[in-house]
Amino acid sequence: MRFHLFIFLLISLFFSNVNSAQSGCTDVLAKNYNPNALENDGSCCYKKLKIKKFTSVVLSDSLTETSGLVEWENQLYTHNDDTDLHLYQLAKNGSITKSIKLNGIKNKDWEEITQDKTHFYLGDFGNNAHGNRTDLTIYKIAKTTLFESPKIETITFTYPEQTDFSKQKSNTTNFDCEAFIAMENELILFTKQWKNNQTTVYSLPKTPGNYSAKYLVDLKVNGLITGATFVEETNRIALCGHTKKLKPFIILIDDLKNLNFKNINQRKIKLQLPFHQIEGISSTDGNIFYMTNERFSRKIIGTFLQQMHSFSLDLSSQ
Repeated sequence: MRFHLFIFLLISLFFSNVNSAQSGCTDVLAKNYNPNALENDGSCCYKKLKIKKFTSVVLSDSLTETSGLVEWENQLYTHNDDTDLHLYQLAKNGSITKSIKLNGIKNKDWEEITQDKTHFYLGDFGNNAHGNRTDLTIYKIAKTTLFESPKIETITFTYPEQTDFSKQKSNTTNFDCEAFIAMENELILFTKQWKNNQTTVYSLPKTPGNYSAKYLVDLKVNGLITGATFVEETNRIALCGHTKKLKPFIILIDDLKNLNFKNINQRKIKLQLPFHQIEGISSTDGNIFYMTNERFSRKIIGTFLQQMHSFSLDLSSQ
């Protein structure tokens, strides 16, 4: 009996060691890359990196509050956050090539646009003014109807953790949102936590209806997330944002499986664009990125015009 127990303990110890050896950092670009790891555990650490080279163009005065960005069929699309009901088609040089009016909907605070193969999704879910909105909305727009009479369906939602809808001071809520992506079966939202300086990740169905968003995880980003893009071919998510002192950054999220954000690789990269309120980000290949910033003006530091920036991200040489 003791011999059998001894063998059982040896086998248990062996498999325990095998399983622990299979978990670790799987990214070859990380400082703590583990060549023996077969399953990523979210522990990857990276050296500091700053992007310094950009191609930047000033956008039309019609886009002083550009707030979201997406690329489709070699054209970029953006919108203002609360001033009109238009999607603006942009050439890669930043010029407006088409203005598309979206009739029959409202623009209380449009903060983001994303897409899948058949639809655009327009997020009217900005909530920084008083933090008490009860009409958070996503408009689902059929791409095949975009240039004639856009067919628009509605998704509405609430945050399950929000129970207090009294009026708050501006820019103090943790239930603001300016970033989301469309994946195969769901929409993934990244909130802008004004108090905690982090982001909460939620999921929503892509089917029109009214929902309670599903909480997934909190991510430590040490900043305000303002935009997101998803590159399906490489399974890469890129978030853009800035600190409260308007120091912009992007965060790369890799190795996401089954919406398990706890085991992702998360790499933060600073952008040498001081005092730029970066709001939108888009990429179709995970290497060439486009971003837009709102017009920002303060007496002490001056005026920074609305712009579109592009840059190349070659991490293999970093």
